[in-house]
Amino acid sequence: MSEAAVATDQDAIAGQMISNNKIHFSKEVKQVIDKVIKKASKFKHMYALMADFQVLKTDEQDPMDAPDFNTVEYINQLFPNEQSLANIDETIERMQCDVSLIDDNIRSVVRGQTNTGQDGQLALCEAQKVISSLFSHIIDVKTRAERTEEMVKEITRDIKQLDCAKRNLTSAITTLNHLHMLVGGIESLNELIERRAYGEILNPLQAITEVNQHFQQYSDIEEIKNLSQSVDKIQVTLAQQITEDFKEAFASKPTTQHRLGFNQLADACKVMSVLDAKVKKELLKWFIAQQLEEYMQLFHENQDIAWLDKIDKRYAWLKRHLLDFEDKYGPVFPLNWEVSERITVEFCRQTRQQLSQIMSKRANEIDVRLLLFAINKTQAFEQLLSKRFTGVTLGASTAEQTRVLTATEQPLTQTVFHDQIGQCFKPHLDIYIRSIDRNLAELLEKFIEMSKEPYKFAEAKTTVYPSSGDLFVFYKKCMVQCNQLSNEQPMYELALVFKKYLREYAAKVLEGSTPKLVTSSTGSSIGKSVSLLTRDMQNLSTAAGQVFHNFLKEGDVQRFQRDDLVRICCVLTTGEYCLETVQQLEDKLKEKVTAPYASKIDMSEEKDVFHRIISNCIQLLVQDLETGCDASLQAMAKVPWQQISNVGDQSAFISSIYSNFKQTVPTIRDTLASSRKYFTQFCHRFVAAFIPKFINVLYRCKLTQSDGSNNVLGCEQLLLDTHSLKTALLELPSVGSSVNRKAPTSYTKVVVKDMTRAEMIIKVVMTPVQPPAHFTQQVLKLLPDITIAEYQKILDMKAVKRVDQLQLIDLFKHTASAAAVSGLIEQPTQSEEEPVPAAETTDETDTTVSASAESTTTNTTTTSSSTPKRAFIFSVGSFTGNADRNADGSSQTGIRKLESLLKKRFP
Repeated sequence: MSEAAVATDQDAIAGQMISNNKIHFSKEVKQVIDKVIKKASKFKHMYALMADFQVLKTDEQDPMDAPDFNTVEYINQLFPNEQSLANIDETIERMQCDVSLIDDNIRSVVRGQTNTGQDGQLALCEAQKVISSLFSHIIDVKTRAERTEEMVKEITRDIKQLDCAKRNLTSAITTLNHLHMLVGGIESLNELIERRAYGEILNPLQAITEVNQHFQQYSDIEEIKNLSQSVDKIQVTLAQQITEDFKEAFASKPTTQHRLGFNQLADACKVMSVLDAKVKKELLKWFIAQQLEEYMQLFHENQDIAWLDKIDKRYAWLKRHLLDFEDKYGPVFPLNWEVSERITVEFCRQTRQQLSQIMSKRANEIDVRLLLFAINKTQAFEQLLSKRFTGVTLGASTAEQTRVLTATEQPLTQTVFHDQIGQCFKPHLDIYIRSIDRNLAELLEKFIEMSKEPYKFAEAKTTVYPSSGDLFVFYKKCMVQCNQLSNEQPMYELALVFKKYLREYAAKVLEGSTPKLVTSSTGSSIGKSVSLLTRDMQNLSTAAGQVFHNFLKEGDVQRFQRDDLVRICCVLTTGEYCLETVQQLEDKLKEKVTAPYASKIDMSEEKDVFHRIISNCIQLLVQDLETGCDASLQAMAKVPWQQISNVGDQSAFISSIYSNFKQTVPTIRDTLASSRKYFTQFCHRFVAAFIPKFINVLYRCKLTQSDGSNNVLGCEQLLLDTHSLKTALLELPSVGSSVNRKAPTSYTKVVVKDMTRAEMIIKVVMTPVQPPAHFTQQVLKLLPDITIAEYQKILDMKAVKRVDQLQLIDLFKHTASAAAVSGLIEQPTQSEEEPVPAAETTDETDTTVSASAESTTTNTTTTSSSTPKRAFIFSVGSFTGNADRNADGSSQTGIRKLESLLKKRFP
């Protein structure tokens, strides 16, 4: 195309775009132009405003420019006083000049804005001209590109045809070459097969196999199909011929003269690798069976050498056979065939089957010694095989080969041949479990005999029975050994045996060696003590002391000796050791046993047994200490308190109680030094049982004289004794100790609360009954949680007549009921106070004992001194109606609570 033609096209396009002095653009071009013009106008307008602002802006330091400008302050600055008003005319003139200047500037700016529209119009025209020129250039470039593309297509059209012809020709030549190779290869392979030239067959066979794969897409052509069938026939012929040659080569008596040498057999194996995998598999199966034929005959089940006591001879046979095989036939088979490993794997399978059959038939001849001998030899052999072979024929991965179990302090490597033979012994591991059962029974008898001997605590330097440690050491050895044998059903059965003998040990060793407290009835009389009082009425205080002494001598009971207390404490600490170790044993068993059996292992019953033993030991210690105080409490009840004439030191029965504490508690505390929390529980249990018993005895004391008045001196003496007893109980945890150790806070709270209640009872007894209203108020003030039975006991202590008691009780009910209703309305949520914890250790690191140990406390059926506070006690009448609200709509919730709690107190 000529330049003149191009110019003509451009003129035509320009003529179409420009008409009537206007340029017409497409919609998209117009949108772009509008955006450009808007941005240009915006920037230009912004620059103009900034210039105007600079013109308008005067002195930057002018106070009027400040954002917080205040006219009053500004005027006061200009005219601070009357003298400055002389310059007011000059100031006004200066400001008028500033105003005129600002007006001129504003006028100039406004006039300058009138030219902005004209400048924008000129800029738009210039932009339109530039865009028109740019569009013309774009049209020109597009036209030239289209012409160039047409020229290129015309040039390359012939080239594409030539390229396609080349590809077709190349494919045809390649196919013809492959066909020639296939036809020639088939002929040459048939000749080589007849000559058994396996070394020359390998490469042609691989080549025609690949070429045959190439011709699979032409299988619908008859000639190609025949050639493919010929290749398949050659592969079948080779497989049969090589198999026959191997059988002939390894036959004891060859039947033909074509027996191949080892080199030819090695070439045949290489050819076999190219053939179908099933062919190689069948050949190896026959060969391995042929190699193990001697083993199967030699160790037949009817042979003596086949029994477990000669199991090592089986493994020795394989070692010798593998050495001979590798020396003689090693070069024949390729390394990747792993023939030695395959022989070993088949040997393990055959051995496992033979041993399973022979053991099932002669099961009655198997004992644990023979079984463990066979298992140990088998495990050693399996580990040897794992070191020698990779396990690739078993499908074992490298990770499985190197996996390590940390079951014992000496790691046990989990081998790839693990249980290849040993699996046959697992059905007979019950023999091992029964043997462990017998050994534990014998060991337990030994422990029982040891427990009957006096335990020498000082020599042993430990309060834990050595037999408990021996038991768990034996458990550990059995668990490790069983884990080596099997971690499935046998391990679970071993856990059941462990549970059985833990209970046996607890019952026959710990409980069997625990001393028992036997109380002997002395049948003694206190007649002498009573007559002593009647003979000597002048010094009743001295007489009372003599009564205590004589009564205690006559009322001796059978108690534990020091060795018995030590023995009980040793049983307790041994139970604690067993309790902790049983938990560890349970965790370890669950860790070692397989998942299906882990959830079945539960030793909670055994832990409960040791909890019970610990609790029983604590109770025996409490009973012994409590028994030592019984005679003193009986003596306290026999004292004629109404006849005490003077207040002296603490009474003899208090000294006796303190002496009992000092004699018994240090032995218990020292022996339980390693089990501080249980000593703390012992103290808690003792005061929980002793203080209610002391209060019950306190109710039996007669403090009223024959004329109905209280013996103030007797009351004061009893109050003094009660305070002394409280001090002794507070010092109980550290009595007789060179180290003044602070008692636990919870223990101190219990003692102070309950003994303070005893003191309040005495103070109530000291209060005169008349007037009754004052006496009733005093009772409720000192004993706000008193029950009707306790109130009646106090009246008995004061020797109030039955008729008067009824009146006092009736007054007490109404007074207490009124206080109860008032308490419900004002503080309905404070009807009870929180109970004090049952046990607390003396150290911050000590913990309280378990609830199961605390729940077995006995001898606490008497009235507890730590009764929860009540806001009411007695009924105020009968309640009727079932509605929750009164007729006027008021709530009856307070009355309902009062009624329910009254029913609990008075069933």
